[in-house]
Amino acid sequence: MSRSLGNTLVLAGGRAGAALRRPGNWVQLAKFCTVGATGYAVNLGVFSALLLWADWHHLAAATASFLVAVTNNYSWNRLWTFRGQRGHAAYQGLRFLIVAVCALAANLVLLEGLVALGLKEIPAQAIAIILVTPLNFVGNKLWSFRRR
Repeated sequence: MSRSLGNTLVLAGGRAGAALRRPGNWVQLAKFCTVGATGYAVNLGVFSALLLWADWHHLAAATASFLVAVTNNYSWNRLWTFRGQRGHAAYQGLRFLIVAVCALAANLVLLEGLVALGLKEIPAQAIAIILVTPLNFVGNKLWSFRRR
């Protein structure tokens, strides 16, 4: 391993360790997960309705349910989770949307992969949402709602 890569890993580990020792970050993660749980319920509810009652394809249903859930999640994360880190609403909203679209892309890949492996669409979506949550939290904490 090169010296500069080793130094980078030590520095990143030091920052991560320091972040893990701050109680406020754990509180923020708990709030993010609470908001995420409401978004999870909204996402699965809309997804199930579109899949079962409107007979949509699972990828189209996942995209539409994402749009509804991301609106819920942005509102609550801005007002509650990252309240002390509020900046311009449009600026943060655009960043939140970019992170969410990246999470959606990962979700759609996982969803399609799980369905291809034989899982039913609703359980596959439930699993895909959970697997994408860490990416979503880190992106929003470090970029969308970062302190200036």
